[in-house]
Amino acid sequence: AIEGIDVVIDNATACERFELPFDRIGDIVLVSTENKTIGTSEHRHDLAALNEPLRSHGGLTEQAVPFIVNRKLPTLPNEPVLRNFDAFYYAAMAAALA
Repeated sequence: AIEGIDVVIDNATACERFELPFDRIGDIVLVSTENKTIGTSEHRHDLAALNEPLRSHGGLTEQAVPFIVNRKLPTLPNEPVLRNFDAFYYAAMAAALA
């Protein structure tokens, strides 16, 4: 085990688990733990010149986000597990219905 690395999986497993396109993902996928970002080396990633903090793509700890609505939703028999990127989809759908 390597400190700061949460998951290491092959392409097929990553694409299925994270709903990713097979042709755009490398042979292996590494996911870091909370508050860690993967890079090549410290000297190639000097962040001292940035005015704002750098945002990574996020890890498994950032997938669960609050989902707040202003009315009761019906219970759906096959309701999906919502993840962070689903917020945009549902916001766009709500705007289209308004």
